[in-house]
Amino acid sequence: MSHHPGIGKTVVAADHQTNYLEAGMGKPLFLLHGSGPGVSAWTNWSKVMPDLADQFRVIAPDIAGFGFTEFKSDSKYDMKLWVRHLLGILDALGIDKASFVGNSFGGALAIGLATFAPDRVEKLVLLGTPAGEFEQTPGLRSATEYEPSMENMERTMRLFPYDQSIITEEMIRTRYEASARPGAQEALSQLIPKPNPDGPTVLKGFPEAVLAKVQAPTLVLHGREDKVVPVQCGWMLANAIPKAEFHLFGQCGHWVQTEHRARFLQLVRDFCA
Repeated sequence: MSHHPGIGKTVVAADHQTNYLEAGMGKPLFLLHGSGPGVSAWTNWSKVMPDLADQFRVIAPDIAGFGFTEFKSDSKYDMKLWVRHLLGILDALGIDKASFVGNSFGGALAIGLATFAPDRVEKLVLLGTPAGEFEQTPGLRSATEYEPSMENMERTMRLFPYDQSIITEEMIRTRYEASARPGAQEALSQLIPKPNPDGPTVLKGFPEAVLAKVQAPTLVLHGREDKVVPVQCGWMLANAIPKAEFHLFGQCGHWVQTEHRARFLQLVRDFCA
């Protein structure tokens, strides 16, 4: 494979060779990607990183087990490990405190960090982030059933945005190539819960009692037509986190940062400045 644009710098964190992208100067702003086949910091954030880099030191890591960061088949991947990994990245880069923009799974990880190490978190921006209990959606189910092919990748990706026209051949191809890398499927099958064979599968995000402990000022962004993480999760975050504000995007699915890019950038700049 030619040099993938998603391969950036390397640091060791929580015993994982960790790939991360970095741009800009200023206050540190971490961008945390979601989960799913072929996901990486680059696929989630490459279109907004240059804009945010005008104002912040932007760091977008591949979380342990995802993207171009090492996956260890003998490791237990759970929130404890991911929070430890994220803390390891902060320490390795000499960053005491940062703001975190988390997309979906990345939002859950940001909440995990904010509850475990509140002194390291300045502000949170949560996009399409799971919370409480909810039934597994078609979008999340498709990630568990995914087998690497261009057709399957396209089918999965079409569940994410409200406006299908934003999905390009290039987006599908780069996600597919990443999903077909050796070990990527094994990693994904460990990272995403299997659907219940009979009846609905109930997924659990952080409960209200945990969310109520988040001290950081938090901006919650959610697409009204999100078929991956239901909009009720956004309302729950906004209701439970003490210093929260909520922005609901109409005609928007799971990719706020892509579907409503200009407004997303304006909100993040204003909130994290």
